[in-house]
Amino acid sequence: MSISDNFFLKRRSVLAKKMKNHPISEDDLEIIINAGIRVPDHGALNPWKIKIIKGNKLKVVDEEVILSEFKKENPEASSESIEIESKRLQRASIVLAVLSTPVEHPRIPNWEMVLSSGAVCMNLLSCAQSLGYAVQWLTEWYSYNDKMLTYLGGRPGIDRISGFIYIGHKSEEPLERRRPDPKKVISYL
Repeated sequence: MSISDNFFLKRRSVLAKKMKNHPISEDDLEIIINAGIRVPDHGALNPWKIKIIKGNKLKVVDEEVILSEFKKENPEASSESIEIESKRLQRASIVLAVLSTPVEHPRIPNWEMVLSSGAVCMNLLSCAQSLGYAVQWLTEWYSYNDKMLTYLGGRPGIDRISGFIYIGHKSEEPLERRRPDPKKVISYL
């Protein structure tokens, strides 16, 4: 295989707003989840949780959490903004919420647990994309909302939402975006 054929060198996210929310097979979802949890995890602590949001639950979370919290924080919001917030998760077929759930440990730093949670997000994203799905890892305003964290089973002040992995189908091929210049971010010691 040539370097130009490498999946990771061509990987691109698809914006959630450009997804179609057609069904995703349960077999593919199982593959995505199982790949997602195969991450570096010092001490095998599993300091993260994945919450699968699909079907009618996408609408429920949009209406009961996202929209209600948005209206509370933005009482003067335009009807256009309210329309967007009322259908955030419903842009995708499935949304995987990844929680960082660190545990107390005498030798393993909290930071390593947080990094492991981020690795779960990247594995979920990469696996779903490798199966041909449209995928985006998002941390929009509701990732930092305590009602959302609690709704997902998280503990405010301890746990955090590492991200929402939106999985759907492409409505169009994503455009390439600016990538870092290797000369500016990589150096040798």
